[in-house]
Amino acid sequence: MNVRKSFGTHPVIKGVDVEIADGEFVILVGPSGCGKSTLLRMLAGLENITAGEIRIGEKVVNQLAPKERDIAMVFQNYALYPHMTVAENMAFSLKLKGASKAEIETRVKPAAEILGLSALLGRYPRQLSGGQRQRVAMGRAIVRDPQVFLFDEPLSNLDAKLRVAMRAEIKELHQRLKTTTVYVTHDQIEAMTMADKIVVMHDGVVEQIGAPLELYDRPANLFVAGFIGSPAMNFIKGRLDPNDGRRFLAEDGTMLPVNAASETAKGKDLIYGLRPEGIKINGDGIPMTVVVTEPTGSETQMTAKLAGTDIACVFHERVSVKPGETINVSIDTRSTHLFDADSGQRIQAAS
Repeated sequence: MNVRKSFGTHPVIKGVDVEIADGEFVILVGPSGCGKSTLLRMLAGLENITAGEIRIGEKVVNQLAPKERDIAMVFQNYALYPHMTVAENMAFSLKLKGASKAEIETRVKPAAEILGLSALLGRYPRQLSGGQRQRVAMGRAIVRDPQVFLFDEPLSNLDAKLRVAMRAEIKELHQRLKTTTVYVTHDQIEAMTMADKIVVMHDGVVEQIGAPLELYDRPANLFVAGFIGSPAMNFIKGRLDPNDGRRFLAEDGTMLPVNAASETAKGKDLIYGLRPEGIKINGDGIPMTVVVTEPTGSETQMTAKLAGTDIACVFHERVSVKPGETINVSIDTRSTHLFDADSGQRIQAAS
């Protein structure tokens, strides 16, 4: 509770309160330098906290050494012992605890089967692919049967295709073991696809906590709105039309539709948020100028100028247009949001 961390006079964690339920898969996400890895290391006992309280179960663990916290951590660089086989790496923590050979075998063998490592137990890390090494690191954590798994950007060293496959494997593993998991990443796609709950961090503070789709549909502020979603949400400056609260008047005079606006939004400088997939081609709609198109096969991504602003669009169809051409679009108001230009906070729509 109210966890803080400073390096000298420089605060890096500025009062974080996060409650994690038993068996939950929680992801700490945010840009590099936001404090998420520091927070994870504090949970693990690898960093001392400056103030606050960390509990695992009913126990306050502030003063406990890492080995006494009943956690297992999977690192970004795998941290495997190169002179040990897969089986020896997986069994190492158990040997340190003085476990018998029979106990080690009864723990390592099922973990290897779960992770598809049974045929690789006699190999050394240098003989494995990146994905196989990651599985070994996970297997070493599983055999300890901890209260909590901690993952520190475990997929960042893998290529794009393997990252997608390993995301599914880690999620399936959690569904099978149901061990409480705290996972750090800067990749919001990983966070959206894997988490039960996401903690969005920025500059040492928590910006918002919630389920993935809750953060996507109801971002608390401009930072969360711009961070969650790929391509990112578009932002256009302006105000509400004084004659019609359901229309947004951009700075260049373009009128854009609003789903529903609060009375408190009238007269304020606002930021209009628009998800890229909320833009639809409509011959009678609002004109915008094509800047560049990026066909991906099943969809077309596009950068275009709308209301004097370069915006990202995603069309779930093939669109044949050239840069410089003008196309007309309509906007799905369910993909729109209003933010206070001064505070950055999302303005709640009228019910």
